[in-house]
Amino acid sequence: MRYELYYWPSIQGRGEFIRLALEEAGADYVDVARRAGGVPALLKVLNDPKTKTPAFAPPILKAGKVTLAQTANILQFLGARLGLAPASEAGRLFVHQLQLTVSDFVDEIHDSHHPIASSLYYEDQKKESIRRAPHLTRERLPKFFNYFESVLKRNGKYLAGSKISYADLSVFQVIDGLRYAFPKAMKKLEPKYPLIVSLHDRVAARPNIAAYLASKRRIAFNQMGVFRRYPELDRG
Repeated sequence: MRYELYYWPSIQGRGEFIRLALEEAGADYVDVARRAGGVPALLKVLNDPKTKTPAFAPPILKAGKVTLAQTANILQFLGARLGLAPASEAGRLFVHQLQLTVSDFVDEIHDSHHPIASSLYYEDQKKESIRRAPHLTRERLPKFFNYFESVLKRNGKYLAGSKISYADLSVFQVIDGLRYAFPKAMKKLEPKYPLIVSLHDRVAARPNIAAYLASKRRIAFNQMGVFRRYPELDRG
């Protein structure tokens, strides 16, 4: 099956979690909006008046006759099909639980630079961002890191056991993004969480992921995505 991913062409954003899963699995997919005429194609799918299952926002995935949205929902759909989720129902639900936790984490990271409204520029809420960011780096990052570290202590090599899941790929992406956005804070925090750091490095070294990260398919972190580098927010 050829999958069609609809997401904004110039940012990693929430679509990157899906790209990583497709890349790890070696799936046949097309990143539609990064092709010629792709953004109009994305908007056509997003605003289709005939669909009975409309999406609120990208990312959107088409798989045959199935069209679905929401990052965690898409990954749950792909997990069993791409070998990135456990075979048991309990295992699949746990990986979905992990992904929902990642989604909560990503929302908090995003809100460190947009604490008032996504519709406002960063410069319009810079004062509030400078106040909020230390709460993220000093309180919330350790809270989430402690959780994922404890899961790895219980389950071993990967979050759900001996085999990689899409949740591992997503935690890799969060660590990678935080290293870009908050390098000072991460330098202080990482020594306290050796298991999630090792997980990040283990994922990065997997052949398909390593090839993807070195390719032009991997969009560079920038000031338009979830993870943004504003030095004034990164006080360590």
